[in-house]
Amino acid sequence: MRAKRHLETLLRGIVEAKGWAWPDKATIDPPKDRKFGDLAANVAMMLASEAKMPPRKVAEEIAAAVAQAGDPAVDKVEIAGPGFLNFFFAPDFWKQTLAEVLEAKDAYGDIDLGQGKRVQVEYVSANPTGPLHIGHGRGAALGDALARILEKSGHDVECEYYINDAGRQMLILGQSVHYRVQELLGRGPAEPEDYYRGDYIKDIAADVLRLHPELPELDTDASVAICRKYGMDVILEGIKEDLKDFGVRHDVWFPESSLVDDGKVDETFADLERRGMAYHKDGAFWFQSTNLGDDKDRVLRKSNGDNTYFASDIAYHDNKYKRGFDLVVDIWGADHHGYVPRMQAAVEALGRKGCLEVILVQLVNLLRDGEQVAMSTRAGEFETLKAVVDEVGADAARYIFLSRKSDSKLDFDLELVKQKSMDNPVFYVQYAHARIHSVLRKGAETGLAPAPLEDEFLARLDTQEDMELLRIMERFPDAVQAAAESLSPHVISNYLQELASSLHKYYTLHHVLSAETAQCRARLLLMSSVAVVLKGGLALLGVSAPESM
Repeated sequence: MRAKRHLETLLRGIVEAKGWAWPDKATIDPPKDRKFGDLAANVAMMLASEAKMPPRKVAEEIAAAVAQAGDPAVDKVEIAGPGFLNFFFAPDFWKQTLAEVLEAKDAYGDIDLGQGKRVQVEYVSANPTGPLHIGHGRGAALGDALARILEKSGHDVECEYYINDAGRQMLILGQSVHYRVQELLGRGPAEPEDYYRGDYIKDIAADVLRLHPELPELDTDASVAICRKYGMDVILEGIKEDLKDFGVRHDVWFPESSLVDDGKVDETFADLERRGMAYHKDGAFWFQSTNLGDDKDRVLRKSNGDNTYFASDIAYHDNKYKRGFDLVVDIWGADHHGYVPRMQAAVEALGRKGCLEVILVQLVNLLRDGEQVAMSTRAGEFETLKAVVDEVGADAARYIFLSRKSDSKLDFDLELVKQKSMDNPVFYVQYAHARIHSVLRKGAETGLAPAPLEDEFLARLDTQEDMELLRIMERFPDAVQAAAESLSPHVISNYLQELASSLHKYYTLHHVLSAETAQCRARLLLMSSVAVVLKGGLALLGVSAPESM
């Protein structure tokens, strides 16, 4: 970020001095191949029309002005292709990164992109009808990491879990527990057509019967109501415990039932009608979504008086904005992709166009010994998040979940993530951090400490590998910004893989502790800085940075 900011300031000054306007489409980015420099700019090509010159001629004028400016940060500039400007920074510029990292420590990478903007991130929000499975875990890791990234980039973030405690699924839960209660009483009831079959339902049934011995004397509706309430409470407590063990935070647990109980649904209906976006017809209440590009209007309240799921969702989002959030981020399963345009239309109808981002999370293919594990909550055949975390650990699970873009399918190989090998991506990054601390400990045992930030020692960082580590560390704030702007935590995991790869290569090529004293201490200084950045990046993913492995 410091390099991009420095170069943009230099180029803007040159462009302004020549009487040109800085082009909106100008970009300054690292080239794909390092041989083309540290940063490449397309500004000359973007200025060709205004300057009334061929792009390469514009590039030549800018390059000459850079050379004339004598900026000590820029070692050289080259012109490539139709007019790209490739910039190579001086080693001393990169060495300033050490001071930035060591002075900021955990705060390194903090940026003020959000400027205090209030953001709500809602994630997991699984129906409390059974334990969380591994698919929920991916959404949990994503939401939690995204909240961390948004906070580091200057946003005011609140995390929320929407408890679907009203609706058909909860009725089925109550009926499922009631059915198992009847079995325990030896009444031999007929098996329901649609119910939850997991063993956890049997455990809940036994507990509720023990706590409510009056159940056998109650009519079916009263018994189902008790079973529903008790089952939901037990399952929800289990969900909270599993998320806590997974290192996932929720600031607010918002019950769907409160929307109806507190009159929020009716308030939203009245607001939509005032805005001309809802109407009554055939005894039902309709959302006029065709005004916003939908193929048909949608029912909000049926003629029998029941609200649709869509009605609750609109009221819920209306409630979010009334709580003062500037941006709402919803994390949903990929099977809800068709629902996104409808929800966006509803938010627009509420006067909040552009204030909702929906992130879709693809399925996780869980493998064990090369065989896919089948998952079905209703059939009771699924790998719970708790079981996976107990087997591989929260760190490994979170890192794997965050290793790819959320809308890409993910293969999760249980055997791979348990291996302590370089083929295991989470081990690869964590081991880089532990390896540094091992070197620092061995150095301390022989009286060797990291060097102070003095020119005498900084001059000893003179290899290509030294510069590569410095360049990658300098880009950490850029990675934070890119992850925050695109709402993509995998940007951070990709960055960490690159930094860890450079560190492991450095360790192999340079025998840190066997170098002469001044160079050894300089390299210890460099490695201690890398450890700070690795730890900071892992913290954004909610993954620990062990000092020994």
